[in-house]
Amino acid sequence: MTNLLTQLQQRNSAPRLVEPAPDAAALREMFRAALRAPDHAWLQPWRFVVIEDSARYELGKVFESALLESDTKADEAARDKARQAPLRAPLLVTTICSLTEHPKVPREEQLISSGCAAYAMLLAAEAQGYAGIWRTGSVARSRRVKRALGLQRHEEIVGFLYFGSRKGGAKNLPKREPGQYVSYWESPVD
Repeated sequence: MTNLLTQLQQRNSAPRLVEPAPDAAALREMFRAALRAPDHAWLQPWRFVVIEDSARYELGKVFESALLESDTKADEAARDKARQAPLRAPLLVTTICSLTEHPKVPREEQLISSGCAAYAMLLAAEAQGYAGIWRTGSVARSRRVKRALGLQRHEEIVGFLYFGSRKGGAKNLPKREPGQYVSYWESPVD
């Protein structure tokens, strides 16, 4: 395993993913990492749907149906792209936020917690020698896709996590210096 700080500072998405995908043991470790996401009031707002093997083809058909619902004139190239989307990686994990009414934990905080769980899964995959990319797009908001994945009315798709092994090297990302993004607040003088 790599040094955690180095891993955090060098993490980047892998748009080209091939076999092998995380096996059952690796996936279990990824879920264990996800379940440690910040979670105000212990609401545990996240849940996950694993999509692998031939189920990816079926999800592609659902994505195509969702496209045709929103764009009845979608051409064959767009339809094919929608069908092929789940085949970009050997394993997908849909991260879902199950929202709960709570007087101290607003909707946004629960969504952020679920996003942290998704990010923890990406990091845990990398720590085990795999790679991933987080995708959303219009399919994440599609009622048809939500129904097909078994979401309830109080649930939202946070993202589709695509996992496998990185094809090719990691892309070079520009170095970012914290000074460009960080400021220090000082109390205003009256």
